[in-house]
Amino acid sequence: MTALTKVTPGQPLTSLQKSGLEWVARLHGGRDVVLAIDLTESVGLNDEGRNRLRQIVQDSLRPGDSVYVVPFATNVNPLPPAIEFNGKREDIDRILQVVPLDRDPNLRNTDIQRAELIIYQNLAQVNHDRLQENQPIKPQSVVWITDAPLFSKSGQEWIETPADSPFRVESSEESQQRREWIQALPMRDRKLGIRTNDNKEYNLTVVDIDPTVQELCTPAPGGRETCLVTPYLIKQLWLPASISIIVFIALVVAGIKFYRLQKKWQLIVDFTATAKEEDQICYLGHKKRIAIGEYDSTCDDSIDTPGPEVRAYLERKGDKLYLVPTGDAPIYYNGREITVRTLITGYRIRLNCPDSRKRDYEIVIKLIK
Repeated sequence: MTALTKVTPGQPLTSLQKSGLEWVARLHGGRDVVLAIDLTESVGLNDEGRNRLRQIVQDSLRPGDSVYVVPFATNVNPLPPAIEFNGKREDIDRILQVVPLDRDPNLRNTDIQRAELIIYQNLAQVNHDRLQENQPIKPQSVVWITDAPLFSKSGQEWIETPADSPFRVESSEESQQRREWIQALPMRDRKLGIRTNDNKEYNLTVVDIDPTVQELCTPAPGGRETCLVTPYLIKQLWLPASISIIVFIALVVAGIKFYRLQKKWQLIVDFTATAKEEDQICYLGHKKRIAIGEYDSTCDDSIDTPGPEVRAYLERKGDKLYLVPTGDAPIYYNGREITVRTLITGYRIRLNCPDSRKRDYEIVIKLIK
């Protein structure tokens, strides 16, 4: 990725912006992982160090990671082209082939602060370029293998800092840039001490950097302000957010529909027009039915009417109620004889069931959903 403009430390992000950047990284996956390896003789990787490094490469890398191998001592090169890790064995072999596992006896000094500045600034540049190209940013990690102190205040705290290094001067431009980047990047570090064969010790330190970019807001004409992060988040998250909202609404609608299907309807049958004085209460579930007439073992309940037959069924399908005549005896709905399956509307159902002598038998059903 070619740098579009050189990034500089920006202003603090809001908690909402930090959360948005984390979502961008989670949705797309992958990390930037730098293996920063001190080449000086005092650090030479022994068996334990090599095993730890192999363990990191073989077991902790995930498909989608971009791996940068940066050997350093007095001089530090910018990040090389990334090795894209896709989870294949050949990817592991490619990474291990470029990892320097042997120390160089000709190298005496480690400019650790120069290494910190170049690596942290380069990583910030990688995510800044992604922001400018509207590409997903990634969380980043640096695996340091060195006996030099990290996050120190000045180069004078480390004996191996070259005498001509600007990092020996706390007020130098390079020292100030390094401090600014350490303050600007949200970093967490974990350290593991490793003892060498000649009873010296160096550290394997993992510095994790949360997915972040530098917010640069500039005053614009008309009392406005142009910023980088919020427009970037809108471009990155509007589609996932829209899909999430649609899915959420669909789940809510489906949940309501499921609840309504599971809820039994209550039918209060009023026999005031007949000899019966008490109302009958029935319950009707989804895909269930109630017989009108004689008892039917296939039904949840029955509503008694004159005659030894089943006149019809009240059948529920989802949110709809049907009157299904059997043809064994006449039945009337709203004054009209029903001879075919008929949709029932409303919450008050008036049915007429004449007996064999043509005497009318009326029942009124109140439906409570």
